[in-house]
Amino acid sequence: MSNHATCTYVGPNGETCEDSVECDGVCYWHSKSKKLEADLVARLEARAKSGRPMVGFSLRYANLEGLNLVRHGSKQGYHLVYSDLYRCNLTNAHLFNLDLTGSSLMKANLTMANLNCSCLLNTNLLGVKLKGVKLDNIEWDRFLRQETQAYETRGNRIAQIDYFEQAEEIYRNLRRTTESQGLFENAGRFFQREMIMRRYQLPRYGFTRFLSKMVDLFCGYGEEPVRVVSFSLIIILSFACIYFIAGVSDGGAMVEYAASASITENLLTFFQSLYFSVVTFTTLGYGDLSPVGITRAFAAIEAFVGSFTLALFVVVFVKKMTR
Repeated sequence: MSNHATCTYVGPNGETCEDSVECDGVCYWHSKSKKLEADLVARLEARAKSGRPMVGFSLRYANLEGLNLVRHGSKQGYHLVYSDLYRCNLTNAHLFNLDLTGSSLMKANLTMANLNCSCLLNTNLLGVKLKGVKLDNIEWDRFLRQETQAYETRGNRIAQIDYFEQAEEIYRNLRRTTESQGLFENAGRFFQREMIMRRYQLPRYGFTRFLSKMVDLFCGYGEEPVRVVSFSLIIILSFACIYFIAGVSDGGAMVEYAASASITENLLTFFQSLYFSVVTFTTLGYGDLSPVGITRAFAAIEAFVGSFTLALFVVVFVKKMTR
């Protein structure tokens, strides 16, 4: 083959490479062979500064300690996308604002690296070492790559559980790292996703999975106080409707819906029922209204649920505030 032949690499979005072929029909950067050259860091930095695309680079096991891919004087950083950095040494690397979309950082060493403002969309972060790495203002995926793969293998339960286990491990790693840096908003989100991944590994119709789902719905595993408030409002309104129909006692007179009453009168009655629902839920119990008949059972249920929900809200709220 001629030394002037063009690299045959084609990227996932149809990207091509105009570099000269070195071996196996591809250029130096796309060759699967290990890159052990002493000047590798300088060569990669020079490639970035040249402005030519960096797509699909094979950098497995490469020693890129101290690599500097910061694009000074520009709001847009360099792109190192869809590349393979498996077990790559990126200790103390300066990767500020670097786009790593679709790349694999599996088991890479990012100790003390600077990844602030970088793009990690669809990036494989399984087993990556993040000790001391800076992760502020990162562009994260809504779902990890492993999550998406798990959803795509619904027919294969064994493979699906494996992907969920990987996703749980990654979220745990990210949660610990962001917590140590005081990035509690991200840490809370990663903890919530970690618990969801753990739940998906449980038997579909088991009690433990059902209980975990309920905790997620009510409070987002302790990360979303708003869910507790929303649940409280739903309970209060639901029981208010029950009291409105079944009736409560106001000094012996029944407060309930009446077909013969006007809309205004029934609306006032509903607000009285809503008031009774609020004082029952919060266990205030002023005594001006009281349940009768079947509403006693509903009032007891609401009081129990209310006391539990208020305690849950305090726990979740304090957890968020103490962070």
